[in-house]
Amino acid sequence: MIDKGFQRKFMDIALDQAKKAAARGEVPVGAVVVKEKEIIAQAHNLCETKQDPGAHAEMLALKKAAQRLDSWRLEDCSLFVTLEPCLMCAGALLQARISLLVYGAKDPKNGAVDSLYSVLGDERLNHQVKVISGKMAEESSRLLKKFFQDLRN
Repeated sequence: MIDKGFQRKFMDIALDQAKKAAARGEVPVGAVVVKEKEIIAQAHNLCETKQDPGAHAEMLALKKAAQRLDSWRLEDCSLFVTLEPCLMCAGALLQARISLLVYGAKDPKNGAVDSLYSVLGDERLNHQVKVISGKMAEESSRLLKKFFQDLRN
């Protein structure tokens, strides 16, 4: 298990990625993949930039991590992300065999970890992901709220 100090460090980096997304006009979500307390990959949303519905921060970070480790199985890796993953991203976490998910803000409209679904802990599946939710949730939520307020104005 990654201790709270390291959790904060990696969530800070995920928030920095989310800020990069906001600066590009993307929904501010950032993700970091970590293995043995080392950053393997980091990414932010690029759906608008790439015109790709799958270009979520989590998906991009998982892809980069798999390329770096030369394996799609990320069994000893953790993912830190600023927003609760959607159904697509939660499915990718299961497929990649991520061990731990740490996320910030809940997503009441799309969240597939706690809010709408509980995909990662379903014992009927061949893999489960340990989840720590609400890590730096206020900071993540504030960034999202500001982005959408600015977008409306």
